[in-house]
Amino acid sequence: MTRTDEGDWWVTRDEETGVTSQGKARTEALENLDEAVAGYHGEGKEPTDDDLRELGIDPDANVSVESLPEEFE
Repeated sequence: MTRTDEGDWWVTRDEETGVTSQGKARTEALENLDEAVAGYHGEGKEPTDDDLRELGIDPDANVSVESLPEEFE
């Protein structure tokens, strides 16, 4: 775990997966890393409509696709 040069953020990295996260406090950085690693392993929960709205996403316009667009393949 390292602190940014500005001293405002803690940066954490999981050595096994290479997943990196951050937080303003050391404990927040570790909690965020736990969540990020869980997401890396496919764990977690589907976002609710309220979660999507908080992120500025209209749930009715949010559409999942079967495959990636050609430029991402």
